[in-house]
Formats: sequence, structure tokens, C-alpha cells
Amino acid sequence: MKSASLRDLFVIELSDLYDAENQLIKALPKLAKASASESLRGAFEEHLEKTKEHATRLERIFADMDMLAKPEKCKGMQGIISEGNDLLKKRLSPDVQDAGIIAGAQRAEHYEIASYGCARTYAELLQNRQAVDLLEQILQEEKDADEKLTELAQQINVEAQGLEGEETERRRKPPREPRAGGKRSARRVRSNFRTGNFRKNRAARPEID
Repeated sequence: MKSASLRDLFVIELSDLYDAENQLIKALPKLAKASASESLRGAFEEHLEKTKEHATRLERIFADMDMLAKPEKCKGMQGIISEGNDLLKKRLSPDVQDAGIIAGAQRAEHYEIASYGCARTYAELLQNRQAVDLLEQILQEEKDADEKLTELAQQINVEAQGLEGEETERRRKPPREPRAGGKRSARRVRSNFRTGNFRKNRAARPEID
């Protein structure tokens, strides 16, 4: 049956978000475990609890509409999570990997912010006041999470850049030339004796009374 109303579109958006939240509930513990930064790990653990609350709020919205919460496969979130998993398979230094993890997590947040913004607008047009309030709460918490990730990135990205700068500087330094001395000096001395240079030099020196 084709969707014919804004309410139908609203339900589709809610189902997409419900699946996205459930995908994140499974993905966030893996991101937390892979994070080298304690602050980043703590942010993921905290947001995991928020994400569970978001799923519960979506279930409440469905229940208020006398509907069972049924997820609609969110391919957008699936793709973001898949890219994040690919990143973890690469051999990156801890700081660089953390920077990449933040980038992936913010892509997920931006996806949710856009989606929840649309869902809230639909709820307003449909005059579903309770759904508006619940979606606004979720939307604000997603924005807060994004801001937190931005704050962490400001430090972690700099640390990742510092490692890159050290490696670049190391590669730019020319190889050290061997010092002249040791056997080479000894050979020069023997050569001077054979050619008589020492005798000439000594003969050229003025005598001191």
C-alpha cells in the first residue's frame, strides 16, 4: 500500500530513526573499546545510555499513536557504521585512530540531527504535541553529543597532527655523514711520513735559541 499522507511519512521517519538508534546501541560499545582517549571512551559510554533512552522515547511515540514500534532498515546509519568498522581495521596510531573515530561518530550525529529535525517538524504540522516534546528532547541531546565530540576533537586532532609532524621532520633530516678521524687520520699520518712532508715541515720551522 502506498503512503499517501504526512502521517505516513512521519511513521516512516520514526521507523528509520528507531532502527538507527538500535544500530548505534550495538555499535557504541565497540567504539568505546577502540578509543585510546579516556575522555572519548567516557563520552561514548555516556551517549550509549542516552541512545537507549532515545529508543524508549520513540517507542512511547509509537504507543501514543496506537502503533507497535517497528524498525525500518536505516541504510544511512548502516553505511556510517560500516565505514567506522573499516577504519578500525587499519593500522593507525592511537591518536590518529581516535581522530578518525570522532569523525565517524559526528557523521552519525549529523545524520540523526537532520532526521530528528524533520521528524519534529512533521509532528508539529500534525499537532502531535507529545511527539514534538519527546523529539525535541532527543534532538537537543544529539546536538549536545555533537558539541562534546567537537571539543574532544580539538585536542585529539592536534595530538594526531603532532605525531604526523614528528614523522615528517624525521624523514626530512639528511643522513649523518661519518666523522673524519680514526683510521682515516692514521692513514694521512703514514702518508705524510712516506712523502717526507713531515721532514720538510720540520725543516721549515725556525729554530728557537
